[in-house]
Amino acid sequence: MAKTMDRRSMLTAAAAGGVAISSGGALARPTTATASQREIYELRTYRLVNGPMRERLDAYLRDAFIPAARRAGCGPVGVFTVTIGPGSPSLLVLIPHAGAADFVALPGKLAGDATYAKAAAPFSNTAPGEPPHASLDIKLMRAFPHFARLEVPGGSSRIFELRTYFSHSDKAGATKIDMFDTGGEIEIFRRAGLAPVFFAQDLTGERLPSLTYMLTFTDMAARERAWRTFGADPAWKRLITTPGLTDPDITTGIDNRILSPTPYSQI
Repeated sequence: MAKTMDRRSMLTAAAAGGVAISSGGALARPTTATASQREIYELRTYRLVNGPMRERLDAYLRDAFIPAARRAGCGPVGVFTVTIGPGSPSLLVLIPHAGAADFVALPGKLAGDATYAKAAAPFSNTAPGEPPHASLDIKLMRAFPHFARLEVPGGSSRIFELRTYFSHSDKAGATKIDMFDTGGEIEIFRRAGLAPVFFAQDLTGERLPSLTYMLTFTDMAARERAWRTFGADPAWKRLITTPGLTDPDITTGIDNRILSPTPYSQI
């Protein structure tokens, strides 16, 4: 079982990380969203074993958690399976919060929601020999200043790409964030057909500093076309060859997963 981290302890670590990142920026970044206006993203990874866990977790998320989270002011809530990449079988749950205080308050709101308690009972009351999941990991992220809120894509038939970029230092991590947030990389993404869902600084994690973002496509063929277009874009070629902005200068690795939304996902 994964070691459980207290939500307030996570926020303490998040705040410390936020100070380090914001103080190490290499590029000017005019603020268009205050800290209170930038969403906090909670990414839950429920790791499962083959058997009844998946069906039970689907029912809990669909019928209990998501309705209660929406009543508590969170959302829209995305739920995804891993199509390509590590971590199968598992479910990834993306929960947007208006702010850090809302993340902290959610368990109390769920505890006081009688409708939630009733709907969640089959999941919450599982016996020790039949745990609801093998483990649960939680990562917190804070939206970029110029991409302060999640963008929900249109259309029902979609795939998603979740990418995390790691850096060797706070300064390098801040520089990579600025390449996206004010350096023009997000605009190049949009022009190439790489439709963003969110961009965020990781506040917790095993390999900080890092950032995570999510893209969406109609299918794998559209994804391949968009990445080819992006790689050939003259503005991107200029940006990525700028001294101090090259991959060897500011990134140490990338994690990448292709995700499929569940039928009940709100993203």
